[in-house]
Amino acid sequence: MPRSLCSPPPAVAVLRHDLPVGSAVPSALRLIPAGAFSAPDGRPADAPAWVLDDADGQRLVAEMAARQSARYIDYEHATLHAKSKGTPAPAAGWFDALEWRPGSGLWAVDIDWTPAAARMIQDREYRYISPLFSYQPGTGRVLQLLGASLTNDPGLDGLTDLAALAAPLLNPPETEALHDLMKKLFQALAIADQPADDLAALTLAIGAATALQSRVAALVAQTATPPDPGQYVPIATLAALQADHTRVQGELAELQRKIQADQVEQAIAQATAAGKLPPALVGWARTLGQRDLAALTTYLDAAPVLAALQGTQTGGQAPGKTDPPDARQIADAALAYQTTQRQSGIELSTPAAVAHIVKTQSES
Repeated sequence: MPRSLCSPPPAVAVLRHDLPVGSAVPSALRLIPAGAFSAPDGRPADAPAWVLDDADGQRLVAEMAARQSARYIDYEHATLHAKSKGTPAPAAGWFDALEWRPGSGLWAVDIDWTPAAARMIQDREYRYISPLFSYQPGTGRVLQLLGASLTNDPGLDGLTDLAALAAPLLNPPETEALHDLMKKLFQALAIADQPADDLAALTLAIGAATALQSRVAALVAQTATPPDPGQYVPIATLAALQADHTRVQGELAELQRKIQADQVEQAIAQATAAGKLPPALVGWARTLGQRDLAALTTYLDAAPVLAALQGTQTGGQAPGKTDPPDARQIADAALAYQTTQRQSGIELSTPAAVAHIVKTQSES
């Protein structure tokens, strides 16, 4: 029986029933009783009791009828150890039909015993039949009949790890592959909460897939409709506008830098011509002006006139005979001279340009 994607793995249990006493070898045996039942040793430990109701009993009968091979009856559950220990597991008998008898339980019918097993049963060498079945932890619901065994050991020593030993019998490979496929489907559809019932899980997955298909169809329809040019701008046009904006911002920043540099040079030239800025402070004044033109202007406006810097501005005449040249005129002339020299490939500092203009005016 396929288990739910989210249910815990099935547990495995064995029971012990007395074989009928008599000279004839029984052709039918009750394997699992009807209703709720438990073992004398207190099992199951993970459920109140094992339970086999009419519906599950009929289901097990139908599953047996759908099988293409008979179920085995071996000795002392040797089949469970055959692969791990490499020991033989001869069959004691076979059955390919089950019968559900309400109020009694699940019976194996038309059992085909081997001659050796029939002899040992008649001679009372084996006294018990032990079914092997899987069940659902928590509820104790019987899920599968896995086989049966002739045994004389009610405790069934060595079968404590029945789930591991019986794992190959629990789910066919195609069932496991289906469960893996369902899990991948849930992951692809981003379904976190998976129902415990397989049918509900499949219904949920189909619904999610249908919704996803509808969303994909809506997106395809949107891409098939040309965009409204009044609401959308082509990406290429937007990228070109952004590039133009970046370029204009760069050009504006460069223009502002040049304007500020010219203003700084003009302020330095005026202060030098007015005798307010000694040559030693020109570099400092230029750095300050490039960083903060207002701070430089404030400093130069408040700076005192240094008489020593005005000595050459009288043209060699006695002081007071002529008015000192206008500082702004000297600054403008010095800047113009700097520009002319720069065009000729000669870089000239502002103090040198001012000194040249002052000297030229004094000589004229």
